[in-house]
Amino acid sequence: MRISLNWLSELVDITMTPEALAEMLTMAGFEVEEIEDRRTWADGVVVGKVIDRQQHPNADRLSVCQVDIGAATPSTIVCGAPNVKAGLLVPVATLGTFLPRVSDGLKIKPAKLRGVASEGMICSLAELGLTKESEGIHSFDDDGLQVGSDVRPLLGLDDVILDVTSTANRADALSMVGIAREVVALTGATLKLPKAELLDSPASVETLTLKISEPQACPTYIGTVIEQVTIAPSPRWLQQRLQSAGTRPINNVVDITNYILLEWGQPLHAFDRDRLVAVSGQRSAVSQAVADSRPQPSLQIGVRFANTGETLKTLDGQTRSLQEQTLLITAGDQPVALAGVMGGEATEVHAGTQSLMLEAALFDTAAIRRSARSLGMRTEASARYERGVNQAELEVACRRAIGLLAEFAGGVVTTQVMADARSSQSAARSIELRLDRVNQVLGPVTVGEELSELQPQDVERTLTALGCELSPMTTDRSWTVTVPPYRYRDLEREIDLVEEIARLYGYNNFCDTLPDKTEPGFLSIEQALSRNLREALRAIGLTEVTHYTLGKPGGTRQIVLSNPLFAEYSALRTNLIDGLIDAFQYNLEQGNGALNAFELGRIFWSEEDGLSEADSLAGILGGDATRGKWVRSGREQALTWFEAKGLLESAFQRLGLAVEYQPDRRDDRLHPGRTASLWVGGSRLGTFGQLHPQLRQERGLLDEVYVFELDLDVLLDQLDRDELRVPIFQPFSTYPPSDRDIAFFVSTQVSVAEIERTITKAGGTLLESIDLFDEYRGENVPTGQRSLAFRLLYRASDRTLQDNDIDPVHQQVREALVDKFRVDLRS
Repeated sequence: MRISLNWLSELVDITMTPEALAEMLTMAGFEVEEIEDRRTWADGVVVGKVIDRQQHPNADRLSVCQVDIGAATPSTIVCGAPNVKAGLLVPVATLGTFLPRVSDGLKIKPAKLRGVASEGMICSLAELGLTKESEGIHSFDDDGLQVGSDVRPLLGLDDVILDVTSTANRADALSMVGIAREVVALTGATLKLPKAELLDSPASVETLTLKISEPQACPTYIGTVIEQVTIAPSPRWLQQRLQSAGTRPINNVVDITNYILLEWGQPLHAFDRDRLVAVSGQRSAVSQAVADSRPQPSLQIGVRFANTGETLKTLDGQTRSLQEQTLLITAGDQPVALAGVMGGEATEVHAGTQSLMLEAALFDTAAIRRSARSLGMRTEASARYERGVNQAELEVACRRAIGLLAEFAGGVVTTQVMADARSSQSAARSIELRLDRVNQVLGPVTVGEELSELQPQDVERTLTALGCELSPMTTDRSWTVTVPPYRYRDLEREIDLVEEIARLYGYNNFCDTLPDKTEPGFLSIEQALSRNLREALRAIGLTEVTHYTLGKPGGTRQIVLSNPLFAEYSALRTNLIDGLIDAFQYNLEQGNGALNAFELGRIFWSEEDGLSEADSLAGILGGDATRGKWVRSGREQALTWFEAKGLLESAFQRLGLAVEYQPDRRDDRLHPGRTASLWVGGSRLGTFGQLHPQLRQERGLLDEVYVFELDLDVLLDQLDRDELRVPIFQPFSTYPPSDRDIAFFVSTQVSVAEIERTITKAGGTLLESIDLFDEYRGENVPTGQRSLAFRLLYRASDRTLQDNDIDPVHQQVREALVDKFRVDLRS
């Protein structure tokens, strides 16, 4: 919020510099993002009177003016504005003046323009920084101005603006009164609130009724009918205050409602009452009442949620389609405004308005937030209602507005009605505060060169400055604190009061304490294992990617959000493979080639007994990873099943895992004959397979693409073993190995993993490695079988093996295969 120090000085005495005030507010939690010193914009600009204006002898669009600026002789100034003429009182930048708001800054020096000397510059409002564009020079209307006097007080440039940002919990800080109260609490100065006169009871009959259909969304509504209004420009001081806050002046009625918004933080809205009656369907009754000089017909103002299909043209000229969660103000059940957000164009105040209906209301924060969000709108009013306005001073703000309307628009109150459903929550809240708890949370303070605790008088002085009332309890180290109504929303618990004490006492006054002995940081087991896992996957050429947890709905067992931001991101992902396939396709479409990647993330799914989630690891492989394809005439070579499996196997081998592969057909996205479930240590680790040809064709992917998805919890459990976490050095044997080949026919139903497991068990400690080097199916092989050939490597670490060492062990392997799988040995 933009804070005018001139305006603030009327509410609280300020004796410090703007820089010191900004520092104080920032340290108290109200960050001052910018200090806009307007006094520098027109330093050296004075009131001048154009005595004479003549056409420039050498330029059609220039004028030569004689301007009295209070000096002994008039100044000659060449001016290019078309509206300059004799008799005008104008702002004149004298020689030596620097205008920082003109381009990159302009210093006024003696100059010759088309052969005529010029001793200054007659300024427009744009050149003084008050507007972006101006059609000509500015002229003052007051003939009683003293020539040569400073123009800054006349233009509101004798001011400093602080751009203050408040936290979301401080709704009271979105008003001048709220900031003034904060300054009072920080400095101990006296608060001077604006006067709001009490209203006399209206003498006329009531011509206004209220129908609040949603009292929870609108607990309080005050409607005031004001007659005999004259629409005119606002006083100059009011316009300047609005401009300093970044608000454009419109007319006296609208400006007053905006002024109260800035002063008290209470949004108001003024309707043209005659237009309200016309919108409600009583146009003929209005005309007849005016003709017969009878009282106006009764008007019913309502608050309800919108119906499907309703529309409203708002003040910004846009016709908006209303949602069921949009809160409306109605006249005769016809929508006339978006409650707490923006008024309607059909009932706005205009130049011919003579009768007003002034709205002052409290709206529920959640209702306004949903309403504004459903329409994609955010206004100054909705921003305050969303944070929560001060319930206790609604009537004060309303009376203050009515007083200003009576003073500057000639308005007379004829009717005022109120619907009030405020709960007891708006009453004063009491919180127990313990001094021991305060010191426990905040720690010691620095008093001179010594350390001390906060004393009871420190707590009492600080909270009293905030407007709290403290009553001592049975012990002198605790109080019952009554919270002021304007801080009702953010002071709810004891810890809130502790925070306020620290904030106002000064964070910099508390001691900095460090631990006696710092401990070196370390990675948790999960973090260390995850790093090793990422390293192994990067080593086989995969790139780590990250996708959104949210995606499109439509899958089985999917968890769908009830209130998503976008339809495309409305469901939690149930697997990581879908996102990797999308990324793979996107890279191909962008001409970036195949994306070999992996992702670690969380997946979610619904079950009969509730919702579940788990960490998962997935990857995708495809394309031709080789470079220099000239030996193949530039042709791409697709990644084969065994090459993809070998890459994954090399990652497992690097991690020290022995993973088994079993046929699997459960995933419809994968090729039914080229899919395997992965097992490790008796637990199912995940799935590896080739994408189904139909899916590959639909997505326009390469000929062969492979994916895998692993249960990260199972994987980390297997890696969390001492022998894997701490590598043990294994020296190379200095003795040569001896190999033996074994070939046999075996049923195709028996997997190689089962055969290798049997050979390993039978081979014992002498068997170093097993290598499958041949598989054959076809002629001379019995139906339902295949021919497999293995090379077995035997080695001892302490001697050279002889045939009499190897033969018995190799024979055990042969017998084990015959006994378990009924193989037909060929060698």
